[in-house]
Amino acid sequence: MPDPVEWRPLSGRLAAQVAGPDDGPCMTFAHGFTQTSTSWMPIAAEFVRTGHRCVLVDLPGHGESANVRADLRLMADMIASVSAPGTFVGYSLGGRAMLHVALMYPHLVQHLALIGANPGIADEAERAQRRDSDEHLARRVETIGVEAFLTEWMAQPLFGELRATDDDVADRRRNTAEGLAGSLRMAGTGSQGSLWARLRELNMPVLAMAGALDTKFVAIAHQLAEAVPYGTFAAIPDAAHAAHLQQPAAVIDVLRAWLSG
Repeated sequence: MPDPVEWRPLSGRLAAQVAGPDDGPCMTFAHGFTQTSTSWMPIAAEFVRTGHRCVLVDLPGHGESANVRADLRLMADMIASVSAPGTFVGYSLGGRAMLHVALMYPHLVQHLALIGANPGIADEAERAQRRDSDEHLARRVETIGVEAFLTEWMAQPLFGELRATDDDVADRRRNTAEGLAGSLRMAGTGSQGSLWARLRELNMPVLAMAGALDTKFVAIAHQLAEAVPYGTFAAIPDAAHAAHLQQPAAVIDVLRAWLSG
């Protein structure tokens, strides 16, 4: 087994952890809804072992940032405050947050890598429907509690045959109903303005990934990669929405090849 990576707390506006040499190329990772920063540890650790400095954040409403409330723009401010110039990697909710970081702080984002990230819903009526759906989910977690909500959430077809480990489930249970509900209301896709028209402003290399079995987000990732000046699309084989959990080795390989290219 490889040597364990030592993660240490990083002070800032969000709870965060850091590992690797202070002078190494920086990579900042943001997780998805109901996850925490630890969901990225297996992938980030591989980059730490090759000399990177990796920062993992707990997004508002999650993990040790459970009491923090922020929309995506404020979330981007908070991520930027604990990061350094380098590569920014985000999954789903974290990917939408990293898109905001890239647009608001382009001097920080030298490379942008996304998994299952939606730049937003352009149609106002459709976005209003999504806000209603997000509000329903927020009330659901407040009513039934985190444990029962996680069972329902992770059983969605969106996640395919994802078999969460005991450690993953235990980590997600650290979240609070209030925190998750706040995240849905303030940073859900329904509350997010569409960024599609602004994607051409992203002048850094952008990697848009999606699990090959996640047909909705394969189409979105294709469109995203074509909308930016320097876009690359990659499908992760044998994975659904949470590709970094189902196929971490494949995600590492794609990231390494893209960064070296």
